[in-house]
Amino acid sequence: MSLPRIAIDAMGGDEGVRVMIEGAALARRRHDRFKFLLVGDETRIKAALEDHPGMAEASEILHCEDVVGGDEKPSRALRRAKTTSMGLAVSAVKRGEAGAAVSAGNTGALMAMSKLALRTMPGLDRPALAALLPTLGDNDVIMLDLGANRECDARNLVQFAIMGAAYSRIVTGIERPRVRLLNIGTEETKGTEDIQAAADSLRAASGLAMEFEGYTEADKINRGECDVVVCDGFSGNIALKAIEGAARFVTDLLKRAFSSSIRSKVGFLVSRPATELLRHHLDPNNHNGAVFLGLNGVVVKSHGSANAKGVANAVEVAARLLEDDITNRIAKDLGELGSEELSAK
Repeated sequence: MSLPRIAIDAMGGDEGVRVMIEGAALARRRHDRFKFLLVGDETRIKAALEDHPGMAEASEILHCEDVVGGDEKPSRALRRAKTTSMGLAVSAVKRGEAGAAVSAGNTGALMAMSKLALRTMPGLDRPALAALLPTLGDNDVIMLDLGANRECDARNLVQFAIMGAAYSRIVTGIERPRVRLLNIGTEETKGTEDIQAAADSLRAASGLAMEFEGYTEADKINRGECDVVVCDGFSGNIALKAIEGAARFVTDLLKRAFSSSIRSKVGFLVSRPATELLRHHLDPNNHNGAVFLGLNGVVVKSHGSANAKGVANAVEVAARLLEDDITNRIAKDLGELGSEELSAK
């Protein structure tokens, strides 16, 4: 099956061109139907392509030397959207020259450019940033919003639940994903008025293609007890960074413990299969690729520090959303499930 090509912001991320091209090449070795529009400095891109035979014939280069800085304010980056690799990658989706865009650059700038260029889908108030997180269960959990919207009302949360469920059906294959709202407790009386109002709307909407199961607390996100966790971007970003920090804490603590003595080093050798499994499970590159849901187009945000494997996973996320037509899926859900009635509550 042929796919629309994927625009790669080759200049974004901590290591830029080398890792972005290497990641795209890795994704293409897994799926040889992938084709790319590589946006960035042509000289550097061509040099990187020399290490990956076969990529050149599957790629077109759009030359651009201007790069969005990692600490650049979104408002300033937005003014340079027509001259930066990030802005041109997103614009390629708008013009139909690419089906999706992938960038490891500044998240705020990417969100601002994507919203301006692609606009929010009809029936939705705001897009949301969603990502897959590992769990102890059989499936990963989708969490949104992770920072696109600091403050959200009940209507936003209901719409995020619909988008998250649609995304979950694509990546997990579950027809009715289990959806919960992030809260400070599981009792119905817990949380803000907006969270309680969103829960009331979701409970009352029997036609939704999901199983709404009420609330979950932050320490349960990775237990595998639900498929989608919904929250405002402020809470979601804090929870995500706390989870990432806890993962790094555990791995660093194990390294310190296993290197503290000769006996510990021997113990490490004995337990190495288990520690390798833990390392693999906690490696963020295995779940790289956050998605801006709710736009008229597919945009995937790769972590700035992602290695080639992580970038390849982000590219594969973009391809899968194109294959399963996430935009039309969300539009269909909103139309069939009475989103206008829901959003009015």
